[in-house]
Amino acid sequence: MSIVRLIFVKVRAADVPKAERVWKKECAPLMIKQKGCLSEELLKSIDVPGELISYAVWNNQKSVDRYLASADHQEIKKHARGLQTKNIPVVKSYKLV
Repeated sequence: MSIVRLIFVKVRAADVPKAERVWKKECAPLMIKQKGCLSEELLKSIDVPGELISYAVWNNQKSVDRYLASADHQEIKKHARGLQTKNIPVVKSYKLV
């Protein structure tokens, strides 16, 4: 059963263009190459400046767990930490029904 993983991130409004560049050039390519990652998108809030959501669809929980244990995940976290404000990202997972 497919898993949708959402990561809610808040950056300063002025840092949104940088966050978009880093995600598209550094993070998304690492994520989408993971076995079981079916799609990866970055959503930018229309209503809340600086609010972003990483929206990834995974084949199953085993694929997510394998990714979380990977060096690529650590690399993505390193890039993301350089952009975030004091807020810790909120991660939520959902099953498609």
